[in-house]
Amino acid sequence: MPIELNKEEIEEILPSIKKYILEEFEEDIGDLKAQLLLNYIMKEIGPYAYNRGVKDAEKFFRTKLEDLQGTCYEFELTYWHDKKK
Repeated sequence: MPIELNKEEIEEILPSIKKYILEEFEEDIGDLKAQLLLNYIMKEIGPYAYNRGVKDAEKFFRTKLEDLQGTCYEFELTYWHDKKK
């Protein structure tokens, strides 16, 4: 599943890429070069981050499912017990 950014996200990211290139490589690049770099990163490297996120989410939910009763259990008939306090 390819990761696609919307226009607003791209507009937020491009200045950061341009600043990074300027600070680290002392090269001032325009929007087109920044966009091409972003496209490359999203296509080549983005799937690594996406897949890691999916694996981390799966691990989290599996852990919760293993102890579903402990995670979601609610004690019954506690009204009078709680009232005494």
